[in-house]
Amino acid sequence: MSHSAQAKAQYNLNKLQKRLRRLTGQAVMDFNMIEEGDRIMVCLSGGKDSYTMLDMLKHLKRVAPIKFDLFVVNLDQKQPGFPEHVLPEYLDKQDIEYKIVEEDTYSIVTDIIPEGKTTCSLCSRLRRGILYRTAKEMDATKIALGHHRDDMIETLFLNMFYGGKLKSMPAKLMSDNGEHMVIRPLAYCKEADISKYAFSQGYPIIPCNLCGSQENLQRKHTKNMLAQWNKDHPGRIESIFTAMQNVVPSHLADTELFDFENLKTGDVIDGGDIALDKPDIPNAPVSDEDENQQQQADVVTINLS
Repeated sequence: MSHSAQAKAQYNLNKLQKRLRRLTGQAVMDFNMIEEGDRIMVCLSGGKDSYTMLDMLKHLKRVAPIKFDLFVVNLDQKQPGFPEHVLPEYLDKQDIEYKIVEEDTYSIVTDIIPEGKTTCSLCSRLRRGILYRTAKEMDATKIALGHHRDDMIETLFLNMFYGGKLKSMPAKLMSDNGEHMVIRPLAYCKEADISKYAFSQGYPIIPCNLCGSQENLQRKHTKNMLAQWNKDHPGRIESIFTAMQNVVPSHLADTELFDFENLKTGDVIDGGDIALDKPDIPNAPVSDEDENQQQQADVVTINLS
């Protein structure tokens, strides 16, 4: 590779890193994910998303105006062929506290789920319970997961198509047992950016299909649908995510979310409506640049790069 090509590649990598850091910091601030004195349990699976999340959080810890601690937890579920040496060797070089939790959930799942069927749901429930228990044992105040923007969008459509709910994957939530706050610092980050960054960093990626389970076909189809949309209509995915941040309850149909029954003449809610005219919908999705220009007028950010 020529010197100019190397310089260009490094320039693009620096831009990518700054973008991921900025978006992670913005999500942390927008949702108040991290507070003074937090002890955050970073769940590291060995995939590209969790490696990138750990990298972003370590940087944030160095530059943030508040003090908080990080420690890493990996769950070794005793799947066949799991390279149990990979993560300890990597983490020993990272100067960070970590714990490898060994639980043979693989045998439990294979005993219950018929061969050839998807085991992800049961495996996920078992994993969640173990991670909650570990968080309590390790005195964690927050649990950080590596889900990103594309995961949130896919979940939105999965819930609409198969669950009949307008519901996504929240950037911050209370655990189902009411004891743990779960955060997703990569909520604003694109999967494509994470993939490029993880490749550039040479993370020792551990495959996610060691269990041999069938891939969730519903999620696969939804992911493929969104990828095709993104190819045919650039900007559509960004527009969908922007819509998730601009919900207008009075213009939906959930009577528990908005009090339609007591709406009276003269009450102009959320700008009212033109009713008899066609809605004013842009011909093309709002671009990232247009959105950023609008946000700059309203949002004060901290330079985290």
